[in-house]
Amino acid sequence: MNHSKAAAAFLADQPRVSWHDQAVWAVRAKRDLQAHSTPGWERLREAAAGIKAHTMGRLADYLEEFEGNATRNGAVVHWARDAAEHNRIVLGILRARGATRLVKSKSMLTEECGLNAFLEANGVTVTDTDLGERIVQLAGVPPSHIVMPAIHLRQDEVGDLFHRLLGTPKGLSDPTQLTAAARLHLRERFLACDAALTGVNFAVAETGGLVVVTNEGNADLGITLAPVHIASMGIEKLIPRLDHLGVFLRLLARSATGQPISAYTTHIHSPRAGGELHIVIVDNGRTAQLARPAFRRSLHCIRCGACLNTCPVFRRSGGYSYGYVLPGPIGQVLAPGADARAHRDLPFASSLCLSCGDVCPVQVDLPDQLYRWRQQLGDAGLLSLRKRAAMKVAGWVLARPWAYERTAKLARWALRVWPRRVLAALARPYTVDRELPEAPAEAFRDWYRKHRGRGPAL
Repeated sequence: MNHSKAAAAFLADQPRVSWHDQAVWAVRAKRDLQAHSTPGWERLREAAAGIKAHTMGRLADYLEEFEGNATRNGAVVHWARDAAEHNRIVLGILRARGATRLVKSKSMLTEECGLNAFLEANGVTVTDTDLGERIVQLAGVPPSHIVMPAIHLRQDEVGDLFHRLLGTPKGLSDPTQLTAAARLHLRERFLACDAALTGVNFAVAETGGLVVVTNEGNADLGITLAPVHIASMGIEKLIPRLDHLGVFLRLLARSATGQPISAYTTHIHSPRAGGELHIVIVDNGRTAQLARPAFRRSLHCIRCGACLNTCPVFRRSGGYSYGYVLPGPIGQVLAPGADARAHRDLPFASSLCLSCGDVCPVQVDLPDQLYRWRQQLGDAGLLSLRKRAAMKVAGWVLARPWAYERTAKLARWALRVWPRRVLAALARPYTVDRELPEAPAEAFRDWYRKHRGRGPAL
């Protein structure tokens, strides 16, 4: 999928673009208030980055330590090389217990693995129980945001969806009443479930325990009611010690939604009485990313969504324009590692304004990684012929001051003499949403030559 073409479809609805931009930016503003009011915020970010870097440097050791402790706690640990193996393991656990009704809390990993569609095709009814996730599941679309899955939908659209599928009154769009209707609908699914699946926010090697963070308590309800709990976790979710957890919990909610802390922080160390706990640890390209020195810090990501909330491109193009399970800057960094050819345009869908790196709670160098992907994709010959030719010409000109000066003079002449319509056509797609600049009366180089030596001594 080409990002610019997909973004154009989103941009066609300007009222939606406007409120999407404002709604997402409001969350960024709340994050800033929390960051500014939290003592030692930057030291927390540095500590989190250091813990993650240390963990990635000894990942194999900590994974083995986690497996040993989790097994001693009574959990069954499974290992999955890729999405297909993860899905087969989950299905195998369900079939061994005759489970056909699964309640599922929010998990971007299972979205990455395409688990819902796989299980449904194999006779398992899957119900996403996070409200936003349930909305997009009913709508038949994936999440458009890491933390706010249905942020792209208006209240009246949710009301129409619930009227058609849940039988709410026609025209009802009050959020409180729609939430109440969803609660009644989901309660039936919880009470009838055979198994529950959750994601994992953090896994602690020292204890073999899992930590699941939610605002709705849906994960807790599923774990409590279902006899079988399956936890799907990427290998990057690991942290070494329980003492480290407080650093990340102080950062996560503040960065994600601008809250001091999430409503529910659930610690899971063993199966419930008479129940089972299965932990599926998934690679699915993560060790390949770890082997790329320029990009391994992307594995530090704690999926807070702060980089999406601040990104001017995401806010104005929507999550579906990225064509990858994770949109926004973090998705733009991870997607080419998964399939460079399919996602070769994503690192260029950025203004490189540096804001994503500034807000990342674990100091992932997202702007640098986007820039490096641009270079690597160019070196691999994956850019369009037009872009490769333009970059070669630009590189040649910028490396030669005399050529740059003459090209600039030619451009100023063209801006003054040529019809704007012709120039705009030649400069497409740059000029689709931009106006050409006015030609300056004088070049800076010429001004400098005239005035050189006349200013005060520095």
